[in-house]
Amino acid sequence: MKYKIAVLSGDGIGPDVTEESVKVLGSIAKKFGHEFAFEYEDVGGISIDKCGIAITEETLGRCLDNEAILFGAVGGPKWDDPNNDVRPEDGILKLRKELDLFANIRPAKVYESLIDSSPLKKDILKNVDFIIIRELTSGLYFGEPKKRWSESGNRFAVDTLKYNEEEIRRVVRVGFEMARKRSKRLHSLDKMNVMATSRLWREIAEEVSEEYDDVELIHMLADNAAMQIITNPSVFDVIVTENTFGDILSDEAAVIGGSMGMLPSASLSSVPGQKQDKVSLKPALYEPIHGSAPDISGKGIANPMASILSVAMMLRWSFDLYAEANCIENVIDSLIKEGIRTKDIAIGGHDFLKTYEIGDLISERVANYEN
Repeated sequence: MKYKIAVLSGDGIGPDVTEESVKVLGSIAKKFGHEFAFEYEDVGGISIDKCGIAITEETLGRCLDNEAILFGAVGGPKWDDPNNDVRPEDGILKLRKELDLFANIRPAKVYESLIDSSPLKKDILKNVDFIIIRELTSGLYFGEPKKRWSESGNRFAVDTLKYNEEEIRRVVRVGFEMARKRSKRLHSLDKMNVMATSRLWREIAEEVSEEYDDVELIHMLADNAAMQIITNPSVFDVIVTENTFGDILSDEAAVIGGSMGMLPSASLSSVPGQKQDKVSLKPALYEPIHGSAPDISGKGIANPMASILSVAMMLRWSFDLYAEANCIENVIDSLIKEGIRTKDIAIGGHDFLKTYEIGDLISERVANYEN
């Protein structure tokens, strides 16, 4: 069967890591008898340089013609002037909005053999394996008015935090569906003690919970959760929260495992487990959670495993190819246990493999994989 994937490598190390992901997909295709068709498009800074905007309408249209999107990273010092009207990040924000990618899924998993890479104490990290589900298309980043102005010699700025109940309901439902498939425990994070949007969030979460009597709903204030992620992360299994809290807390959670280079993410436009009209279903987007890291771009030391693990999520959630996804994840697990490292997770000056060498090795192991 043929699967269509739009590849938006972006800036910095984005092209470095997505190249290895495409390589691994080629190995999956040969191993399992599939065909993957790739359509390459520009996004972020490279699109600004070529077209003056972070993503063109033509690129958006081509993304819609594909079944999934493999995204790299955007941004870099070249485009960092805060006074610029156009920024590389506009590309990913527009993708999320136009494709209605309302649920961002970020795993926070601590590999046992990488515990020494974490800044936290070993005894805190035992059995840490949780998911943060971040609402992605509403809230503070998209609310209007959003502007800067000057008045009587003073500079002002305003951002608007706004949610409606359906925006909350659908992402909370994603949380319940994922919790149902794991430990049946869902933490919903808010700041209901000071924010009206959070009081609505908690109210809607309670209403949705009535549909999932097999899942325990636990409310927690977001600032408390920030502390718990550092002091007692194993208490969490599935977390759901609004856009800004999710942005900050998922980056915090990523660090506890030792490297952002190991963690994938997915952005979905539908609720897993619910039937969808395939004709109207928009493609999901898969990307590593790390940034563009322009300082190491092209040096061959970027860790491609987060991008490759994002491909595993793509195979599972967009294409229902569970055996293929498990194959990639098991291969990477085995490599980590064997002590094979990239520079970001190498300890004490130990030897490490370059970006393309890791991609080659994973592709080779996939080709020879036996369950």
